[in-house]
Amino acid sequence: MTPPSLRLFRTRAGLPALMAFCLALCSLPAFASSYWLDVLCRIGIATIGAMGLNILTGSTGQISLGNAAFLAVGAYATAALAGRFELPFVVVIPLSGAIAAVTGMLFGIPSLRLRGLYLAMATLAAHFIVIFIAVHWESVTGGVNGLAVPAPSLFGIELDDDRRLFLLILPLAVLLLLFARNLARTRPGRAFIAIRDQDIAAEVIGIDVFRYKLISFAVSSFYVGVAGSLLAYQARLISPENFPITLAIDYLAMIIVGGLGSVLGSVLGATFITVLPEALRVGSGSLSGRYPAMVELFASLKMGVFGLTIILSLAFQPQGMAARWHSSKIWRKVPAS
Repeated sequence: MTPPSLRLFRTRAGLPALMAFCLALCSLPAFASSYWLDVLCRIGIATIGAMGLNILTGSTGQISLGNAAFLAVGAYATAALAGRFELPFVVVIPLSGAIAAVTGMLFGIPSLRLRGLYLAMATLAAHFIVIFIAVHWESVTGGVNGLAVPAPSLFGIELDDDRRLFLLILPLAVLLLLFARNLARTRPGRAFIAIRDQDIAAEVIGIDVFRYKLISFAVSSFYVGVAGSLLAYQARLISPENFPITLAIDYLAMIIVGGLGSVLGSVLGATFITVLPEALRVGSGSLSGRYPAMVELFASLKMGVFGLTIILSLAFQPQGMAARWHSSKIWRKVPAS
């Protein structure tokens, strides 16, 4: 009998609950405003990217600051494939992910000898290399002016607004999250965890550490490349300004706050970090009439709350929001004495 930790759904109600949740999300475009639909699309994109980083950092233990770079690779690949070659999005999105995966493997080669902060610096260098290319290879990337991305179309219907685009992002996010959940049940997934816990011991028992590290970089970068492709389709105009280094830090915050190595943690962390600045913006806007200085303090307030959230998360819930959710379910099942 398969232990609960290795099941795709830990309870019989897991699949029906997921289907009901997805149906509820599909109904949101019918009544949500364009503003909140934009937020929902960004949450879906961030969830895919955070899940990719979680596979690399949370499951394999490889610290990366190159997420923004791989997002850029996926986005620029989408602009080229969809704009210049006029390929349909069903081809563009996986191809963009594959191009990002190859790029991730190239920058993952130093992972054989580097780890910890040294690997983080190597992936940080990847960010600056990719952005340098995006700025100066103007014939391909458009330089600082950027590139326009045509709207995806399905059966002749253009998905040219967030209401329609959300119906593309949602099923793709669900499929990729289910794949990531199932990955932990496979041989590569178990190898990732062994490398994370102790790579020397993993090598002693016969695991090809370098091979599985490269696979982890490839899978992670594929997810991030897909997120970059969806980001390009949503933004419709991409430039190097869309991919600052702070974006990579945001993604690290998502998996730390949500929970390392957890599919649910990727969803919760992406939702929290995406909604947090929007909630602060709405709150400061509502107070702008009475306190005009509140709007001017929004930027510093955002960074302060952001930093405080990370510190409190590390101090009081180092395993993330997902661990808090699971512990609350366990607590509810304990009978009263």
